[in-house]
Amino acid sequence: MNPSFIVVEGLEGAGKSSVIELIRSFLVFKGHAVECTREPGGTPMAEAIRECVKQSWDEVVTQETELLLMYAARSQLVENKIKPAMSANKWVIGDRHDMSSAAYQGGGRGIDLSVLNALRTMTLGDFEPDLILYLDVEPSVGLARARGRGELDRIELSGLTFFENARKTYKKLVTASNKAIEIDAMQTMDEVHSDVTIVLQNWYASYLLTSQSNGDNNSRKT
Repeated sequence: MNPSFIVVEGLEGAGKSSVIELIRSFLVFKGHAVECTREPGGTPMAEAIRECVKQSWDEVVTQETELLLMYAARSQLVENKIKPAMSANKWVIGDRHDMSSAAYQGGGRGIDLSVLNALRTMTLGDFEPDLILYLDVEPSVGLARARGRGELDRIELSGLTFFENARKTYKKLVTASNKAIEIDAMQTMDEVHSDVTIVLQNWYASYLLTSQSNGDNNSRKT
């Protein structure tokens, strides 16, 4: 069975970390080696870029700079960690991926999606996740949860309107995608985990059948 790339998306405070651990445990129970990543970050250079993106500066960080840094980090992560891990037969779970840029820099910052599409084509080609779980939370609730974890970073301080627009974009992207599933993250954690488990079980069974019917010869461009 070929390894898969699963991504968890959502606004701050949506509960991504606990869902990622649930997915990791599910896959390990199924006998798979698992690699977990995060965006921006995941490699030494990408982590350095993460610090540039997250911290506050005594100058204006333009939306174009922010977007380019995100794709620079993503390119490093995909080429130096995700693809090698999958080539080594490891399943990869990502804390955010390309949909985040469409939601945050596209919806939130207002950058034209044609610009994002051009950067996506240049850095990722046809590489994409096999499954995306979008954890939907109201921005005010998510930000309150994030504040409970400690001081907010530069992006988390972007304001409620920014996150409301990002959420609207997320929901549109999920509706248009045949690989994305929305989970109500306003529920209790137990209810969220129950919904995620059901989605995982159904998706995994379908993925297994597809792999078997294809003789496990389906491939991903690397």
